[in-house]
Amino acid sequence: MKRKWWLTAAMAAVMAATLAGCGSKTGNGTAPASAGETTEAAESSGEPGNTGAQGTLTVAIWDKNQEPGLTEIMKDFTKETGIKTQIQVTPWEQYWTMLEAGATGGSLPDVFWMHSNEIARYSEYEMLLDLTDRIKESKTLEMDKFPKDIVQIYNWEGTKQYAVPKDIDTIALWYNKTMFDEAGIPYPHKDWTWDDFAAAAKKLTKGDGSQYGFALRPTNDQAGWNNIVYDMGGYVISDDKKTSGFDQPGTIKALTFITGLMKEGYAPSYEVMAENTEEALFEAGKVAMITAGSWMLPELCNNDYVKANGDIALLPKDGASGKRISIYNGLGWAASANTGMPEEAWKLIEYMGSKEAQQKQSDLGIVISAYEGTTDNWIKAYSGFNLQAYLDMMSDLVIRPYSKSTVAWNNMTGEKLIDAWTGARSVEDVCKDITQEMNAMLAQE
Repeated sequence: MKRKWWLTAAMAAVMAATLAGCGSKTGNGTAPASAGETTEAAESSGEPGNTGAQGTLTVAIWDKNQEPGLTEIMKDFTKETGIKTQIQVTPWEQYWTMLEAGATGGSLPDVFWMHSNEIARYSEYEMLLDLTDRIKESKTLEMDKFPKDIVQIYNWEGTKQYAVPKDIDTIALWYNKTMFDEAGIPYPHKDWTWDDFAAAAKKLTKGDGSQYGFALRPTNDQAGWNNIVYDMGGYVISDDKKTSGFDQPGTIKALTFITGLMKEGYAPSYEVMAENTEEALFEAGKVAMITAGSWMLPELCNNDYVKANGDIALLPKDGASGKRISIYNGLGWAASANTGMPEEAWKLIEYMGSKEAQQKQSDLGIVISAYEGTTDNWIKAYSGFNLQAYLDMMSDLVIRPYSKSTVAWNNMTGEKLIDAWTGARSVEDVCKDITQEMNAMLAQE
């Protein structure tokens, strides 16, 4: 189900009304029913939702793989502050619908993850707790220890800081060692180019359809085709966020390269990819290579099949440009503007951004923490896998393309790229359409 990319005028009016009345609110209640799986973290009041100053902070996230580690960190927080927390896990597919419902109904979770895709509209409608002054007065937070690009994502028009960086992610190549051995192909290495990747994909594909060289969905931008686009000299959005990059030769070249491999049959058809993730096919032994973000480590590294057969390498580089770029991003910890526990919510965000919590987040292998110098133990989190590849990808980073209307043009792009993936239309024609529509959206920002 597609989610509307922007709030309707009616919804905005409801938001405004909610904000107007938020001054005397004592709590934001239970998270909406759509919150899905709910799990206690640290000490819990036993009741979901914020019940005021004596209550429990509700903490919304979308990745169940991170829940155990974050629960452990929040237990430390509760021990140190006496403030109880309760994590609520809502899958990504429902997470933003849940937050939107919470925003319109005045029942946002107290603290929650924020993403570069969505920060603009929550900032514009002032649905988030302004952390600016609290950050300035904090003796714990050191914002200069976080990547500037990630801090900037959560800064609204240079005036208000609405979230504190949680993590940083990079992209690497996963490959099936057993399949490479059977095909007599050396494992991917630092000199691999995308042409080497294509040649290996061909050899690793079996004619009976039981095994493919790789898998990639048109909607897999950050962990997928975005990286190749930037390697080959293209881009998605201009630096000033005013124009699309889909008419650039490098962008068209990269997408032509990818769809050419699809046309050759080295990847499952779009129909298969519409119902399966790359990771699921890799875990099932159906594909030999995928590109995946560092946030997928708990999922992939704990899978028994992947443990026995998989490993990680650097992304290939472009033979012509020599570039090996990783698109990167980072989540932020944000709080509801109308939480009944603003000081408790701030203390949790401050704690989660502290060096102590960031170090533990990396040490536990939850994700790569954004705080500078906290990754030494992260590469030891999953023995048997070359996690160093993800850190080595930090040598050439490009921040995940975003603007105020990211969700709108991302959804549009993903839908239009289906025609290129299936061969129904040429890459040039698809890119021309994307450019026109994306430019129109950017002009309205």
